[in-house]
Amino acid sequence: MNPMPDISGLPFAGLLGIEIREATPDRVVAAMGVRKELCTVPDILHGGAIMSFADTVGAVATVLNLKDGAATTTVESKTNFLAPVPIGDTAIAVCEPFHRGGRLMVWQTRITRGDGRLCAVVTQSQMVLEPKKG
Repeated sequence: MNPMPDISGLPFAGLLGIEIREATPDRVVAAMGVRKELCTVPDILHGGAIMSFADTVGAVATVLNLKDGAATTTVESKTNFLAPVPIGDTAIAVCEPFHRGGRLMVWQTRITRGDGRLCAVVTQSQMVLEPKKG
């Protein structure tokens, strides 16, 4: 299995408390504990935190598929919220590809909670930024 990608260079991921549990070019699995600072009222995971979690995991998946020197940026993201994730629980993200092209990659991230219930589905498009020549 591939070594876990180093996300220490992503300070926002650290702030969210994201832990990468599995990472291959075909699938990234991550966890994020739901704590008070990430919640809205009444103590459920904020939608923005869910979207940020999925965006980070999708970016990691893209990076695992890039050629040397290339980078990525999110160009589109859509989230369907299906159920709340309560404080004290752990959100689990499973990200898999829809499309892996040379200039654009599209990922689907399914977020579940501890009891296995599907809480959100995020589809995002990542642009591949080729290295500058010179």
